[in-house]
Amino acid sequence: MTDIASILQAGRERGRQLTLPYAGALRPQEAHLLMQAGMKLIDVRTQAELYWVGQVPGAVWVEWNSYPGGARNPDFVSQLTHVAAKDETLMFLCRSGGRSHFAAAVAAQAGWLDCYNVLEGFEGDRDPNQHRSRLNGWRVAGLPWAQS
Repeated sequence: MTDIASILQAGRERGRQLTLPYAGALRPQEAHLLMQAGMKLIDVRTQAELYWVGQVPGAVWVEWNSYPGGARNPDFVSQLTHVAAKDETLMFLCRSGGRSHFAAAVAAQAGWLDCYNVLEGFEGDRDPNQHRSRLNGWRVAGLPWAQS
């Protein structure tokens, strides 16, 4: 599926099925195609994660919480305002889809109307041995990423 409208429709349908408080949910491959079409991927992971685990080239970084300690970024919405117009389609990415879900919800509540969570995140779910980056996620899908 490479048609942008079809990808967004599928994401919105997932959003309805999951009763999300924002536009919808995308698979990593879909988010990558939308990025290639000019839509913004907002990576909400910590700076440490970007540096040590890897990052998506072209993504915009707005930290959801800090490292160490995990305190929520009190300036998340104002920082998002500096990198994204409220009429843009935004896709939120974190390690496995949890923080990005909350970031998309907060962004939608703050007035961004077309917010999507990237399901599976960058590293994906844990396998039976509690390891990530083996079952699903951006990296497992073979999508572009870089490591410092």
